[in-house]
Amino acid sequence: MGEKVDVVRGSLSPLRRRVLEELREPASATTVAARLGESRQRVNYHLRELEKAGLVEVVELRQRRGLKERVVRATARTVVVAPEVVGSPSPAEQDRFAADTLLAVTARAFGDVAEMRERAVQEDKRLVTFTIETDVGFAEPADISRFATDLAARVADLVASYDSPQTARRYRLIIGGHPTPASDQEREDMP
Repeated sequence: MGEKVDVVRGSLSPLRRRVLEELREPASATTVAARLGESRQRVNYHLRELEKAGLVEVVELRQRRGLKERVVRATARTVVVAPEVVGSPSPAEQDRFAADTLLAVTARAFGDVAEMRERAVQEDKRLVTFTIETDVGFAEPADISRFATDLAARVADLVASYDSPQTARRYRLIIGGHPTPASDQEREDMP
């Protein structure tokens, strides 16, 4: 993982992130440069670096003015950066209420599921997962702690009633919570 972390760390400058955003649909360096108001040479340099990092792939080579023009696209719709890229949280910071802990756990889940999904596709199998998502409102900050404690106890009881240690079908259950992001309109209305 260390090598991948170094590649991503060096690959996602602000300009490279903008280039990746433009490459949701295939385009050439010339097209991307025009959209971003940058020189073709500068964009082409960043495209080559993104390609080395595996974040961009060539989808077409076409003749244009006596030269071969490369048409490329981003290899993924979303790039999630593992916490190691910006520094892992220290053990003291890893409590169940720390944002870094939630980020580390979800990043690990993202990587695990992406890898298993890729294997399932290669083996022409279905990866069986489940997702539960909801919003909850808390009247007071202290309610968050009480809710988490109550939820942990109820989940422990539920796990105990279903857990079969000898089975090969082991599942990792992740439960986290974060504030619901404000919509653009809500941000405008904030004092």
